[in-house]
Amino acid sequence: MKTAILVFPGTNREHDMAAAARSVSGTDPMMVWHAETEIPEADLIILPGGFSYGDYLRSGAIAARSPIVADLLEKAKKGVRILGVCNGFQILTETGILPGALMRNAGLHFICKETLLRVERADTIFTKAYQPNQVVRCPVAHHDGNFFADDETLKTLEGDGRVLFRYCDAEGATTPDANINGSLNNIAGIMNARGTILGMMPHPENLIEDLHGGLDGRGLFESLLEKVA
Repeated sequence: MKTAILVFPGTNREHDMAAAARSVSGTDPMMVWHAETEIPEADLIILPGGFSYGDYLRSGAIAARSPIVADLLEKAKKGVRILGVCNGFQILTETGILPGALMRNAGLHFICKETLLRVERADTIFTKAYQPNQVVRCPVAHHDGNFFADDETLKTLEGDGRVLFRYCDAEGATTPDANINGSLNNIAGIMNARGTILGMMPHPENLIEDLHGGLDGRGLFESLLEKVA
């Protein structure tokens, strides 16, 4: 399995993501600096979390204009698997690779805590190690994770089954109280129409070892490994 991790000025979760990928695949990912113009051949491209360019202007907006993004767009068109987490999700929406936008959290506060997610589907390359409607733990750390899309886009996402994770309570109910940041329909993660690209705000890479306090995030990486190994 060849994995490439894109690194922008301000990215700070690339080593967590590399450790997760290495733990599951047994191989070291390639780090790719944002100023490069070509991503090496890879089965999986990861955009990790952090604060690209200090989150000035909008989160991910400046990173989306980096030289490496032109090749990222080409790789996306070719069907290369892409995972964007937190700031990586924001960058994917800013590039137009994924629809919607990530706005300031409804409470206007930075949120750093463990949350619960409901796995909406278990028949995708990102989630097949889980069960449908399984509730998993997953940490979050963001100020701009409030997912928004216009009515037509939201209808398409829901109608096509492209919402993969929602914020929920311990019983799996997507209640307003469980919606930590005000996201439409409690959305925590979506994929593209082709099913090859996932963007999500929570950090599955931080729950992949017993030392982390659980293995709930490992299923996402094991799902990807099974398909690309």
